[in-house]
Amino acid sequence: MKEWTTDSLQDRYSRQIRFSHIGRDGQALLQRGRVAIVGMGALGSAISQHVVRAGVGYVRIIDRDVVEWSNLQRQMLYTEQDASALLPKAEAAASRLREMNSSVTIEAHTADLTSLNADELLGDVGLILDGSDNFSVRYLMNDYSLRSGIPWIYGGAVGASGMTMTFRPGYTSCYRCLFPEAPAPGTTDTCDTAGIISPIIDIIASVQASEALKWLTGNIAALHGTLFQVDLWNNSWLPLQMGEARRPDCPACGKGQYDYLNGGHSETMAVVLCGRHSVHVTPAAPAHLDLEQLSRSLSAAGPVSCNAFLLKLELPAGMSLVLFKDGRALVQGTEDLAKARSIYAEILGV
Repeated sequence: MKEWTTDSLQDRYSRQIRFSHIGRDGQALLQRGRVAIVGMGALGSAISQHVVRAGVGYVRIIDRDVVEWSNLQRQMLYTEQDASALLPKAEAAASRLREMNSSVTIEAHTADLTSLNADELLGDVGLILDGSDNFSVRYLMNDYSLRSGIPWIYGGAVGASGMTMTFRPGYTSCYRCLFPEAPAPGTTDTCDTAGIISPIIDIIASVQASEALKWLTGNIAALHGTLFQVDLWNNSWLPLQMGEARRPDCPACGKGQYDYLNGGHSETMAVVLCGRHSVHVTPAAPAHLDLEQLSRSLSAAGPVSCNAFLLKLELPAGMSLVLFKDGRALVQGTEDLAKARSIYAEILGV
């Protein structure tokens, strides 16, 4: 790592220091800050650049997937070379982020965040930033935040719309107050079914990053305190006040039942099928899929065939996803468990 003098660092962040709400003291706090970013897709790519360029001292990035060609339209950290080499997103991102700011410690983990490794990956940071793409990981982050007292900043985007909220244990409602249960597989829009335009990513990630700067510099009163919603296509900006959203009967923040962290909700399971170059994926809870309706929504993601028993979606690179009515799936064309779970989550939004 390059040796930096105090003067050179002060010069590097001079414009940020001149911003009165940060100043020299705030910059010093940023340099002592420790954050984890869960998911290095579109949101994670943008968030990480902001916090690294701002001089947050320690940034841990976590992602289970590899760079693909379809990522390049909106995931700003990656290049065609990364996609050709099938580089893990965490490693490709870490390499690029280190080039942006060698004074920041970047720790990369090519891993799937689960209840088993949450302590290892999240336990020693002061803030968790959500760049994930599925509900189960967000419920897990919510549980961990509540149990550990570490705040987290949620973000999600699809189509031209997105939303974000900063969750502070003991002060705000939690994610499960707002969304008590995950939607059934296939009932929500995803980037694969509804598409996405990259500007919405920049907006949501920028709000998340600015909230991170406020928190890390001690500007707590400046946090927006809302469920901030944006629809770029219809020119709508809607900050929803969440002061009354905290629910005493919430299983997580109201009753202290951390179901996603302690095994009350099982996690999506994946196993390699011997000799078939396929992975069998079992959802956390049985589903009741309407295959005919789902075939229509998935037609934007690739060729679909459907009968009374199953649906088959053709994917790039000779892969395919076979879905059954109970939510089980075969991901054909791979034996990579993390890849199979990622495809399942991306397609079904879980």
